[in-house]
Amino acid sequence: MQQFIAMTVVVFLAELGDKTQLATLLFASDDQRHPLLVYCAAVLALASSAAIAVYLGTAAERHLAALPIKLFAGIGFLLIGLWTVWGHFKA
Repeated sequence: MQQFIAMTVVVFLAELGDKTQLATLLFASDDQRHPLLVYCAAVLALASSAAIAVYLGTAAERHLAALPIKLFAGIGFLLIGLWTVWGHFKA
């Protein structure tokens, strides 16, 4: 149960303020859309996205167990961060 709570909190915090949440907010702000419809569509979209991520993560672990996945993921995040900073100063 402790792992479930930790994963839930991490994913919840990661989703706060991202473009998915902003898009959902914009859909909900349209008075021609029922809020329940927006909610159900957002839940289905996020659940589908999470299912794909879990499937790919499981497949990656199975086939790439010898590779340091966390190291590659960390390097990828660093490169994206550096690219973002570079773009800021380049513009």
